[in-house]
Amino acid sequence: PTFFHVDVFATSPMTGNGLTVFLDTANWSASVMQGLTREMRQFESIFLSEVSPSGAAARIFTVDEELPFAGHPVLGAAAVLHRTQAPQSDACTWTLRLPYGPVPVGTRKQNDHYLCEMNQGIPILGCGIAAELLSPILKRLGLGETDTVSGIQAQVISTGLPYLILPVLPSAMPRARINGTDLELLLGGVGAKFVLVLDVDGREARTWDNLGQVEDVATGSAAGPAAAYLLQYGLADANLPIEISQGRFAGRPSKIVVIQDNVGNLLVSGEVWSVSHGILDMQPV
Repeated sequence: PTFFHVDVFATSPMTGNGLTVFLDTANWSASVMQGLTREMRQFESIFLSEVSPSGAAARIFTVDEELPFAGHPVLGAAAVLHRTQAPQSDACTWTLRLPYGPVPVGTRKQNDHYLCEMNQGIPILGCGIAAELLSPILKRLGLGETDTVSGIQAQVISTGLPYLILPVLPSAMPRARINGTDLELLLGGVGAKFVLVLDVDGREARTWDNLGQVEDVATGSAAGPAAAYLLQYGLADANLPIEISQGRFAGRPSKIVVIQDNVGNLLVSGEVWSVSHGILDMQPV
C-alpha cells in the first residue's frame, strides 16, 4: 500500500496542515487505521478505498477517534486522487464518500501544487448560547466575558461537524488555552463537538482537540462555519472571498478561503503541496 504526505491550506511545503493519505485500504480495520494515524503523528489521516476516476470511499481518523467528516483531509485526498488518477488533466471533480455523506471536491493543477475546493453545502445555524452556558466554557479556555465581542453571541454552526464559534477580541487570541478535562462535556451540552476561537476583526481562528493537547493549524470543517458566522452578523461581504488565517500560534501559518455561492452553499478552498510519498512495509490486517 502507498501513502502520500501532503500539506493542506499551505502556501508552500512545511506550512499549512500536514496530512497522510493512504491508498488501497479496503478491508483495513479501524484499529489499524487508528494505529497508523498515531504512527504518522499528524492531526488527521485519511484512508481511501474503491478508488475510481470519479472519486473514492474515505474514512478519516484523528489520533483519538474516527470523524464522520473533516475539511483538510478531504482536500488533501482529492489532490492525491488528481495526482494518481488523472495526472494529465488540468482540472478534475471528485466525490469522496464519507460516513457523513458524499462530499464533492474540485481540483486544479498549478505549477507545483494543487488548488482544491469543496462544497460544504448550506450551513446549519444553531441558536446563540446563553451566558450561563458560555461562562464555564470560557473558563476552560482561560478567558472571561470581557474577552468576548459585545453585541454578538457565541453560536453553534455546522457544515458537517458542529463548532461553537466564540467571537473574541484580538487581545484574547494569544491567551486562549484549554485547561481541565471536561470541555467535551461542556460543549456537548450546547450541541457542539469542538470550539473555534475567532478574532472576527482579524479573521484569525484557533481550535484544539478537547483536551488541549494539540492545536489544529488549519481546520477546513471549521472554516465554513466561521465564514457563515461572519456573514450572519454582517462582518463579511457575501460577494467577496473570506480569507481565514490559522496556525500562527502553532508555528504553521495557514490560509483558508471561503466563498458563498448564489444559493448559500459555502465553498472552502486551499492549496495542497506534496512533501513525500512512500510504500507501507507492514501488511495491515
